[in-house]
Amino acid sequence: MRKRLQRCRSGSPFFRPQGGLCVRFQCLLPWQARRGTNLRQACSQAGLPPPQMKLSRKILKFTEPLSYRRGWRRAQRSIFPVPLEPMLGQIDRERARAIQQRYANSTAGYAKYANIEPWLRLNRERVQDLKLHRSASKRVLDLGCGGGFFLFILKNLGHSVLGLDVERVVLFTELLELFGVPRVVCRISAFEPLPDLPQKFDWITAFSVNFNLSHPSKKRWGTQEWDFFLRDLQRHLAPDGKIFFGLNPQYDGDFYTPELRDFFLSRGASIERERIFFEKGLRF
Repeated sequence: MRKRLQRCRSGSPFFRPQGGLCVRFQCLLPWQARRGTNLRQACSQAGLPPPQMKLSRKILKFTEPLSYRRGWRRAQRSIFPVPLEPMLGQIDRERARAIQQRYANSTAGYAKYANIEPWLRLNRERVQDLKLHRSASKRVLDLGCGGGFFLFILKNLGHSVLGLDVERVVLFTELLELFGVPRVVCRISAFEPLPDLPQKFDWITAFSVNFNLSHPSKKRWGTQEWDFFLRDLQRHLAPDGKIFFGLNPQYDGDFYTPELRDFFLSRGASIERERIFFEKGLRF
């Protein structure tokens, strides 16, 4: 085996190195190595130096369901683009420039949102991933709408939009007025229903969710708080309506406890890391 390895290293054009190990030589290793499942261990058993696996791991990631779904979403963004230029042309550039200059030297964390275009690009991806740019006109409620970037794009695509958020950040109010996006002022709290809203909605969305922190303790909601919240959302949801949450990670890096994950599944959600999608509505 070592003699054959030496021939592989002799520079023959039929042998192409990959990750520190000749591709042709991989056929000499045990079947586990050829499948890429235990190549490092197989090399050790064969008395060979461990291969560099970075490239192999990246290739193998494309075969994982999560990586495939995310990759397909990215591909679809290119297949079905949403041009931002016509939307930017509707914004009062003088007002936008004044807002940006006003917060240019601010150290507040929210000041970054004064730079409009990067956040419009991010929210364009959100619109595309939910396929709302390929949908007939829908009524959309966005919880924790912030400056209204997501809803501004939807409005330009012909949807009826409404935001819901607190009024604490003046910049967000300025941006909502700049975009012409309506907002209901409300704080979402555990075990408290949302206010009466003017209509039912085909979509209820929330991105980078942080309303699930109980104030002032900052303790995250458990299944009881989420159950109350979802039951309350149900009365604002139109028949065949959908709900989408993009969660923030917890302090340990996870997005939910195992119990909460099981709860979301029991209510009809599909789960993909931070993405909690009730595509067929809620199940009680």
